[in-house]
Amino acid sequence: MDQIDHLTAPGSTGEEKPAAPRITVRDATRSFVTAGRSAVHAMGPMDLTIGDDEFLCVVGPSGCGKSTLLKIIAGLLAPSSGEVAINVSGEHRIPIAMVFQDYGIYPWKTVRANVDLGLRLTGRPSAERREIVDDWLARLGLTEFADAYPGALSGGMRQRVSVARALAIDPEVLLMDEPFAALDAQLREVLQEELLAIWQARRRTVVFVTHSLEEALLLGDRVVVMSARPGRVIADINVPFERPRTGAVRTDALFAKLRGELRTSLQPQVTAQFDAGKDKR
Repeated sequence: MDQIDHLTAPGSTGEEKPAAPRITVRDATRSFVTAGRSAVHAMGPMDLTIGDDEFLCVVGPSGCGKSTLLKIIAGLLAPSSGEVAINVSGEHRIPIAMVFQDYGIYPWKTVRANVDLGLRLTGRPSAERREIVDDWLARLGLTEFADAYPGALSGGMRQRVSVARALAIDPEVLLMDEPFAALDAQLREVLQEELLAIWQARRRTVVFVTHSLEEALLLGDRVVVMSARPGRVIADINVPFERPRTGAVRTDALFAKLRGELRTSLQPQVTAQFDAGKDKR
């Protein structure tokens, strides 16, 4: 495994992991059976510890199992082997929320009704829910579309509805699968900084999957690098920038250096994934 500045290989000495982990992944694997009945080893073995109120970003080549990992943590998929333990307080009726790549919002409900959906399940009074929904619609730039249906929205706007719905319930654990990938560059930066400010004010455990190394370094306390399929942790970076953090950190010379090192670490994995795809043609 290549050693690069600021990166720590799994199992090597480095900054201590948080004393009170919120999520623990132990020796987890996941395999799938294709239509041709052949098995595909998608992920693992995977070992990962995520601290309480930590913002963890996960990067890796396409198809390496990043989304699979999120779904296993969310309980939407069971690991083929190993285990995942999540420590929740029990104070929230919905302790975990997930933002999907494909929006996951209901086309027959208005924007307001979609954002309100999780809140309704918590049993809060309607007036309180409306106040919370209005706040998140405003934060995500959706106020004027509150009564519109998803079919009338762009892909980027639908994703903002999905993000608003997840944040509105204030979960203990928030899982985000490339939530800003469908947005244009300018809006993506705006929402990155909005999420950064929200998290720094409220401090919840976040696991954030992204292909953007810049996004990972801006948002994360740590960045985990996954290998080509079957995905496993090959490097773990402790992001050195102090909190509270703003988008101005993008201009820091160390930011550019770390981004370059991460890109160098990832390139062999991207190449390996691409070559594996060619071999199966």
